[in-house]
This record gives sequence, structure tokens and C-alpha cells, in this order.
Amino acid sequence: MHEHEKEIEDLIGSIMAAELLAVLATKAPEYPYTNLVAFAATEDLKRLLFVTTRSTRKYLYLISDNRASLLIDNRSNSFIDFRDAVAINATGRVREADRENYSRLGDIYLRKHPYLRGFFSSDSSALMCMDVEKYIIVRDFQNVVELDM
Repeated sequence: MHEHEKEIEDLIGSIMAAELLAVLATKAPEYPYTNLVAFAATEDLKRLLFVTTRSTRKYLYLISDNRASLLIDNRSNSFIDFRDAVAINATGRVREADRENYSRLGDIYLRKHPYLRGFFSSDSSALMCMDVEKYIIVRDFQNVVELDM
């Protein structure tokens, strides 16, 4: 791994650890559809996790077309964001976590979001796993870097 790639991975990791919410974009029949989700990342950054109820539109859209993106950013909602904010767009395919990894992935999710244990444990909830294919990082307002996973 090149030094630059390591720096980018460190930046992604620090923002993933600090931020609680992401914007999930899915494909609805006629238009893109977005939702806020509480997320967690695996240590290697290859998987992003979130929980949803199986009766939601987002779940139905992901079952229909598993391609999605998650936007995570560290903005503070002030003018300084034009200089300092970093936005990370993770693209990949989303699936329900498989049985063999469910416990390990669930532990990762609940370590970050222990207050969501009831929601996570509900029979109607699904632990969703994005297998990240690429990160697109925007910083300094217009500096774009891509990292293939």
C-alpha cells in the first residue's frame, strides 16, 4: 500500500469512527431514494453496516436492486465547512448479513450504537451489510480522491 493510500484509509477510518449517521441512497422505481441510517464500519473498512426494518421502502428497494451508496461527512454546519469538511461516498452492494458473520457484525454495530439494541434485536429488523467497492472522498471543497476496495 502506498503512503497516500494509507493516509486516505486513515482519514476514512477516523471519520467512520466519529460519525454516527450516514445518508443511504437507494434506487426507487422512478427516482433515487435517501434515508438517514445509523451505521458502523468494519475495521478493514470493507463493510458498512446498518439496521432497518424489513417493511421499509429502503429494504424493499435494496432487495430489488442491491446497488447503493452511503454518504458520511464531518460537517459542522458552519461556513468553515467549505474549507474543512470531508465527505465520503461509499459505493457498493448491500445484502442482509449472513448467518456465519451475523454475530461478529452485530457486535461491531452494537459497540457503536448500544442504545439501538432493542431495534437491532427486533424480529422485524435486518442487519444490512454493504460490501464497499469504492470510496470517493471530497475534501477542501473540491479535491476528489477515489479508493478502490
